[in-house]
Formats: sequence, structure tokens, C-alpha cells
Amino acid sequence: MSADSFLVPMSVCCSLFMGGWSVAADVYVSPDGDDSRSGAKSQPMRTLQAARDQVRKHGSGDGKGNTIRLLDGVFYLQEPLVLSPEDSGLTIEAVHAGKAVVSGAQLLSLQWKPFRDGIMQAEAPAGLKADCLFVDGKQLRMARYPNANPEERIFNGYAADAVAPKRVAGWKDPEGGFLHALHGRLWGGHHYIIEGKKPDGSVKLAGGWQNNRPSAPHGKFRFVENVFEELDVPGEWFLDKKEGVLYVYPEAGTDLNKARVEATRLERLFELRGEEEKPVRGVALKGLVLTQTDRTFLKNKEPLLRSDWTIYRNGAVLLAGTEDCTVESCDFNGLGGDAVFVDGYNRKVLVKSCLIEDVGGNGVAFVGDRSAVRCPLDFRDGGRFSWQNLDKTPGPKGNAFPSDCTVEDCLITRTGRVEKQSAPVEIAMSQGVRVLHCSLYDVPRAGINIGDGCWGGHVIDGCDVFDTVLETSDHGSFNSWGRDRFWQLKGLNMNQASDWEQIKDVPFLDAVKPTVIRNSRWRCDHGWDIDLDDGSGNYEIYNNLLLASGLKLREGFGRKVHHNVIVNNGLHPHVWFGRSGDVVEYNIFFVDGYFPAGGMPSSPWGERMDKNFVHVPGLAGTRPAAGLQEQSKRDQDSIAGDAMFMAPELGDYRLRKGSPALQFGFKDFPASFGVVSPRLKALAKSPVFPEYKPVVVKKDPNAVQVKFLGVTCRNIRGMGDVSAYGLPGEAGVLVLATDAWASFYREGGRADDVIVRVDGKDVRDVNALLSALSGRKSVKLVLIRNQAEKVVSVDL
Repeated sequence: MSADSFLVPMSVCCSLFMGGWSVAADVYVSPDGDDSRSGAKSQPMRTLQAARDQVRKHGSGDGKGNTIRLLDGVFYLQEPLVLSPEDSGLTIEAVHAGKAVVSGAQLLSLQWKPFRDGIMQAEAPAGLKADCLFVDGKQLRMARYPNANPEERIFNGYAADAVAPKRVAGWKDPEGGFLHALHGRLWGGHHYIIEGKKPDGSVKLAGGWQNNRPSAPHGKFRFVENVFEELDVPGEWFLDKKEGVLYVYPEAGTDLNKARVEATRLERLFELRGEEEKPVRGVALKGLVLTQTDRTFLKNKEPLLRSDWTIYRNGAVLLAGTEDCTVESCDFNGLGGDAVFVDGYNRKVLVKSCLIEDVGGNGVAFVGDRSAVRCPLDFRDGGRFSWQNLDKTPGPKGNAFPSDCTVEDCLITRTGRVEKQSAPVEIAMSQGVRVLHCSLYDVPRAGINIGDGCWGGHVIDGCDVFDTVLETSDHGSFNSWGRDRFWQLKGLNMNQASDWEQIKDVPFLDAVKPTVIRNSRWRCDHGWDIDLDDGSGNYEIYNNLLLASGLKLREGFGRKVHHNVIVNNGLHPHVWFGRSGDVVEYNIFFVDGYFPAGGMPSSPWGERMDKNFVHVPGLAGTRPAAGLQEQSKRDQDSIAGDAMFMAPELGDYRLRKGSPALQFGFKDFPASFGVVSPRLKALAKSPVFPEYKPVVVKKDPNAVQVKFLGVTCRNIRGMGDVSAYGLPGEAGVLVLATDAWASFYREGGRADDVIVRVDGKDVRDVNALLSALSGRKSVKLVLIRNQAEKVVSVDL
């Protein structure tokens, strides 16, 4: 036995006080270690919990400099490592970055034997739950229908008959299976557990609460998993918990008796838990690989104000009640839920130079507590606040929210593998969050989502965000909502002019600080590049390159949009307030026209819309931007010409010397987007750069108006209408006006209603509506009003 096995290493001799100070602890841990050892490099301990306790006993009194060093290998946690205020100042780092793996799984030792048709079986350890299974580091899929197809964009495959009685009839015992479906209007997803069969042959489901504005599960986009009879292709597995048998259909060439088989058992790896009065301070996680946690989609229930989101406050790393804590140069993969969750009171949290990929939920989420919100509302509250009882004090009450936090130089991709209402970066009820030089792509919904205006001050700078909204709709690479205190408040009309001086600052009661989006590159081919949705206000958007679908501004106040290049597209203004105070100037559009939806003011739009430049390749000289002028009733000095870009085919939209846009007042901006560290830059993808193919502004034949029985209407057309009216797709009939004598009006129908069904039958367009009404004496109409369904019965 070596002599140092009897000794506490000098770096851990921290009970020796010299002149009032103590030596910091330096404890080593190895998967092959022993917790009875000293923690010296040559005598490492085995578990992180034992190392933490060693530091607590022998570390420096003020916590500064205490370090737990992880040697190479896999550390299988039996429980999350919880760090409290007494652990302040602790650094937990890999000796060799990327070689120390912290896992929420357990390593299984099994005896495999053939079952049938290439499927193997083994007796499972007692109590095994196994939400996710890995074989030689690769995550397998639960037995599912339809089988996974990586070429299918949505769910890697979907089937309308996923839980149809005919299919259910072939299942002996589906209890414990899962149904996953998109939201009925493609606003995220819903998840259900199957509790058994019903007498009518259908399944009994529990769940569907994972959206703040829930719907029935989508009729087409759905699949079922964890059903034994669907175990039929290599790469799938099923655990029979009642019989204690694990079934795996191994991929070709895999010998399960020689393979490393791991099953998840934890939903969290690290928990930093303090309080505002006594926070965890200065803890750092560095160079670690964090992997293999349970999925948590059935726990995602908490509504986030009036955003479309619900949340479960959990992550592989959970921070609550911390200050100056850091997660740096860590890799997150194979996680069932979120990677990093910053919950409630936190200050100066830094997530830096991390690779986050293949996780079930969010990449990094900053979510405050609703106790800090004045007059908090969600969609289930039923409008309990009004102008008369509104708390009109600006800003938050208390400090139970993240503030002054940063995500910097992170590559976050393939998040939302399970939960479709998710994002690489999610911000809600927070202030002053910075997202800097991040590459975010290949995700089902937004790349960055800000759920409310509480309390602004965020900065997004130098980011590269693309290939987003891949499995959903009506969203953007950046998405925000601003359904704050002023939004649809009873007794308050923000279009009312008589008391404007008294109400003009109400939209900024929650959005007290401006949010800045700058120097970033965006591309979304299934929504908008930047989507400021319901009520989003107090934004400044400048120096951005938008590559596909333009910039949408729905109703809100105080948005400043300038010095952006919007390729092949332009500005999409939706249902603006008459006094929005919006400023749109010094932008380069590719279209001489705007794309309004949902009704715009008859007066000139915004506070100032002018000096915008429309790029027309090859145009000699310049001309007035007549299309912009006609629509906005502003843009007096906006012009069209050849912007003279450097190399647009290579994504270089800087302007050459002599460009009329430069002479006009446009200023070039930095063209460095995304991650900056060499390791991540070598891994990061870039977006596809488009050819010159601007969207055409023209008179759509679907815009033809039809009047019948006192109702004037037209077809729904384009994603603008779909978004403005909250529709499940480009179908329906928009009511433009209705006479007071009309049965439709007398029974409660109104202008801006959208007729989507007649007597239970979907209505695609005006022709289908007229056909459905023909020869009828009365009908039941399903309308969508304010993005919710309403039923009226109409006599014809």
C-alpha cells in the first residue's frame, strides 16, 4: 500500500489555518475510485457526493478555490448532486475537457436470449423504469407506430390512425404507452399516457396539458410509442414492467451480450439550490459531458402567463437562487428534458461555450416566478383584471426572476426532440438576458423565444439562427409575445384617442426596458425570420440579415426597426394600433411593398416609416418606392435601386463602394454570426443562402369579395391571414362586414370572424361555403374569433 493512502493530500489539508486563511480543497474523483480514499490525484474518490462532502469538511472557509476534478470516464449518478450555499465558490471540472461524462443512467448487466424475429429479451432488474435506453452510447427508440423515418420532418413519421380502434384492437395491453401529437393549430405539441382500453375500442388517455392554449390532438400529425406489439424494426425497444422483461430489437452487427446497455433513471444531474437571502455563489461547472436523463413531458403543466407555453422547472443542470454561477465548455446530449434551467431568483448566470444537442426539451431556459408579476394572467384566468382594478405600477414586484444572465458562444441544435413547444433559448419573466454569438438551428419551433414583456432589457447579438419551425407553424426563428397587462384588458382601448395622454405608457408597464435584436442572421422557411407576435413592444431591431421570410410586427408599441437587410422579402405589419409609435427606416427590402394582415389603420402607419431602400438588381439610378408609399401612406423619401451587394451568393450582403444605399444613409454592419470558439466553429453549420427570388406583391384572385345574406366575405389567403386570425391552416372564409339585419349578425356573428365549419364540415373557401349553405334553412357555423372557436346557429 502506498504511503499517500494514509495521508490527506496537502491540497485538502484545509483545516490548517495560517494567519486567518485556509488552503483551498482540490479533490479528484474517478469512476474507478473509492470514497474511503483521500481524494488526492493518485487516490481519487468515486462519487461526486463524497467529493462534495470532503470539500465541505476540509475546503477553504470562504469557498474560493475549492475544486472537484473529474478524471476520465463515466460517472453514473444514483441521485442528483445538490449544491447549496455552503458550496459557494466550488468549481467542478473535467481534468480533460470532454472526457468526464456525468450520466443520469444506470449500467445494466443482463443475460440476453432470443425472443423471436430478431428480437432479444432479458430479465430486467427489479424496479427498472427505463424511460430511455442506450446501446453502446446510441439512444434507441421506444417501440412505435409508425416506424421512425429520418426523412420525415414531423415526428420522424406520423399516422392519423395511431390510436384508431382498428389498430388498438391488435394491442393486448397498451397501458403505459404514449400518444404524441401536434397542437391542432400546429402551435407546439401535446403528449398523453395511455391508461388502458375503453369498451368502444378506443384508448383512455391522460395528458394534453402541455400548451397554455390547448386543443384536441392533431388528427394527422401523431404517433404512438411504448406499445409492445409495435416492436418490429431494429433500433426499437420495450420494457414490460409488469413481467420484468426488457425487449430489444438490436441493429445489425450488435451483440447485446457484449454491448454497453444503459437505462435512464434521473431527470436531473446537478441542482444548485439557494435563496435570494442566501444564494449559491460562484459555483462553476467546466468541461463536463452531461447526458442520459429521463423525459419529463408529462410533468410539463405550469402555464407561463399568456404565452402559448407551459413549463416544467427542471433541467440536467437546475439553478435556483444563485449568483455568479457558470456552466462553461460543457457538452449536453442524449437528455430527455431541458439542458439548463434557470429558475426564479438568479443573477449573473453565465452559460458559455457549450455544445447542446439532441435533447428532449429546451437548450437553456430562463424563467421567473409569477409572484414577481403584477396582475399575472394566463389563458385560463378568464380576464379577472380590468382597467379599474389594474396595478399600474411599472416593473416587477420582488426579485424572483433571472436578471443579468448570459448565454454566450453556444452551439445549440436538435432541441425539442420530444417537446415541440420548446426552444434552444427560452426567456420568460426575466430581465436583461443576453444571448451572444450563438448558433441555433434544426429545431421544431423558434430558435429564441421570449414569452412576455416582463421585463425586457434583453440583448440578442451576433447570433446565427436558422432551420427553425421545422415541425410546427405560425412562428419564427425569433418569436416573442407581449400579452402583458395592457393586452386585451377590459375597459382599456389602446386605439382610443380621447384619453391618449393617460394611457400611452400602459404598454410599457411590464416591458420597462427595451429589448435589442442586432448583428444577427436569421432564416425561417416555415414562418417568419423574426416574429414579434401579440402585443410585443419596446423592441429595437437593427443590423440584422434576414434570409427568407421577412420580419413580422403584430400589434404592439414602440418598435424601432432600422438598418436591416431583408432578403427576398420585407415587412409584415399585422393589426397595428393607430398610435403604435413604430419606426421603420433605413432598411433594405427586396420588395416594393408591405405584407399587411388582419386589418391595418386607415391613417398613416406608425410614427415614422421612411428612408427605406428597395433592392432591384440592375436598376440604373434610383426611383421612388411607390409601393411602400401607397401602402404605408408614409415612405416619402424611400427609394428603389441596385444595392450593389458584395457577394450575395456567398451570403455576403455588405455593400460595395458607390452603392446608392450607402449614399442614401444605410450603414454596413458586422457580418460575423454565430459561435466564435474554434471548437464550436468547426462543428457549426451555416444556413443555405438564397437565390434572388423576391416574394411578389400582387392582387390575389382570392381577395375577391362576395356578399350574400347581408354578409361580405373573402377567402383566407396566405400565412399572414393564418397568423393574424389564429387559424390551423390556409382555409376558411373571412367576414369583412355584416349588415345589422342579417341573421348572422343577430345570432352573434361579427366582422373579422372566420367561418371554418358548417354543420361539422370543414369550409375551405367561399365556394365551399356557398355550396354548404345551398338549399338549407338553418346551419350551425363554427367561427374563429380572437383565435378561439365560437358556434352560432344561423337561419337562411
